Amino acid sequence: MTQDDGDLDTLVRRRIRALRVAQGWSLEELATRARVSQSTLSRIENGQRRLALDQLVTLARALDTTLDQLVETATDDVIVNPTVDAAHTQKRWPVRAEPGMTVVRRRLTGPPPDNPAQMRAHPGREWLVVLSGTAVLLLGNRRLRVETDQAAEFPTMLPHAIGADGGPCEILGIFDRDARRGHQGRRDTRPAS
Repeated sequence: MTQDDGDLDTLVRRRIRALRVAQGWSLEELATRARVSQSTLSRIENGQRRLALDQLVTLARALDTTLDQLVETATDDVIVNPTVDAAHTQKRWPVRAEPGMTVVRRRLTGPPPDNPAQMRAHPGREWLVVLSGTAVLLLGNRRLRVETDQAAEFPTMLPHAIGADGGPCEILGIFDRDARRGHQGRRDTRPAS
């Protein structure tokens, strides 16, 4: 197994747990839905059991996602800088627009959660631009600073959270249909995306 394979393995395990927690399901509930034993599921999430393709397919179905989304890897081009059109005095941030997208402006005042278990994962894609201040985006194993006028785009199947760094920040978030559903189901009020 290469280092990249180990990173993917860890990422998939975190996604399974994050998706289960996002649904509000216990180990027992997901195990029942996936028709695996609770101890098997626990060992999968904790890295004590080898990931098998047939189990990943079953878990993806039980988590209402696809195998592709479950094993999708992060892209390196998460942070995007705007292009400035001086002739028209405007800034543009490229985004892949889709029908059904939702735009939300948010003010964040606290840092992202310290505990990786509090990071969320759900189907979809999210795009955000920092309007003022500095945001911290936790994305899988990465911690990214997103400054004013920078944008980030990422698949929300990566465990993620966002907060402010060094004071309040304002962001404009754009969610596709799946990401919007993932956020509408949130039960807490912490400043995570």
